[in-house]
Amino acid sequence: MLYAFAFERVGVVVSDLYFLNPNPLHGQESPECGVRLELRVFESGELPSSIYSARPITISRPLWRVDLLQDAGAAPNTFDRTHHHPNIVGWEPGPRTFDEELSDEPLAWLAERFTNISSMLDEAGISPDEISAADADSLRTATPEILGCVRRMLERVWAGELGQPNDMDSGTVTSMRAGWL
Repeated sequence: MLYAFAFERVGVVVSDLYFLNPNPLHGQESPECGVRLELRVFESGELPSSIYSARPITISRPLWRVDLLQDAGAAPNTFDRTHHHPNIVGWEPGPRTFDEELSDEPLAWLAERFTNISSMLDEAGISPDEISAADADSLRTATPEILGCVRRMLERVWAGELGQPNDMDSGTVTSMRAGWL
């Protein structure tokens, strides 16, 4: 499932996520599931014909990412693998950054980032001109709606409705990622 909140030039996308064999080099051999949220560049295309035509919309490169993940076999709400990627170069995230506050209170941590956008930009190495004042204001205003979406999606992951593996032959698949993001 994918949700998108688009503002002027940036927006937020939220999706459920499932990894099989996510990072065996760091002691995370078991599957993990949860919700991924990314701050992304959005592009609104020109109308292809009449004013009534559908407008092309592109969700482009990521600027910042947070993964509200946990061991897929753990009890709900453990957030034992929750982390963020403050540095993204092109399409590739930097290493996982674990933050105790993020794991303890992920929605409060996100709310702080969205209301203190200049701090988030500094941490991520994003130029302040990447996000307009209007985008920053829109993100702050939409924060309760975005967090509500994240909360509902997490609840569905914990209920086993989302964040599940694709159909696969467990005998042959050693690594996979299921989800939009």
